[in-house]
Amino acid sequence: MAEATVTLSGAVVLYQGRPPLGPVDLAIAPGEIVAIVGASGAGKSTILRVLAGLERPSEGRVDRGAAPGRTGFVFQTATLMPWADARTNVALPLELAGVTASEARRRADEALAAVGLGDRLTARPRQLSGGMAMRVSLARALVKEPDLLLLDEPFAALDSVTRRRLIEDLHRLWAARSPRPAIVFVTHDVEEAVYLAERALVLDAASGRIATQQASPGALPRPEGWRMDAGYRAAVEALAEALAAAMAPAPREVA
Repeated sequence: MAEATVTLSGAVVLYQGRPPLGPVDLAIAPGEIVAIVGASGAGKSTILRVLAGLERPSEGRVDRGAAPGRTGFVFQTATLMPWADARTNVALPLELAGVTASEARRRADEALAAVGLGDRLTARPRQLSGGMAMRVSLARALVKEPDLLLLDEPFAALDSVTRRRLIEDLHRLWAARSPRPAIVFVTHDVEEAVYLAERALVLDAASGRIATQQASPGALPRPEGWRMDAGYRAAVEALAEALAAAMAPAPREVA
């Protein structure tokens, strides 16, 4: 079995004035797509930050394998430089890594074309719709060809049609890469979790621990019309029930 892209072992995050989050034990395999669902405040975004190395666990370990690779991160908002065009926004991480300006622009153009924005290279964020801006953000995360792609509810503010298109695009881009990147995706939407990921992790609302996990049926990327499949619908209902159970308050002890 291939070594995990990233592993959390007994990871605990301590915050002043609230219970600790964790411990969390989690291994993300190369090329695997994993969704994380849970109540607001359960620790979904915290796990992403720990996986990304943006936050260190107070206890436990984060292991990135024998040869740590590149990590891409897409946030809830596009976080683009408002004064720069799409090409410049996408080329920035390459230029910061020492890639020549001409090569960075060439690769940025390819990344934007891959997400369907080959005709908006010089558009600035104010000239883009919400879905287009998120495509630019996705292109910026993918331009360095990451081994691990982390997405923190990037489609939450978009309409349902745009969200579906972007999920289909994400599957397409993932399938086209060789080797495929591992993806960890945070969402509140159980339908999105089942459709997008090979397995979904449900966080306990009180502790931030992984309460349960559920494998999604079928292979990725999804075939056309798969949202009407009986197996998909059953998996969505099962995940919704698991999420509801993880959000339920613990029963009080009777004195």
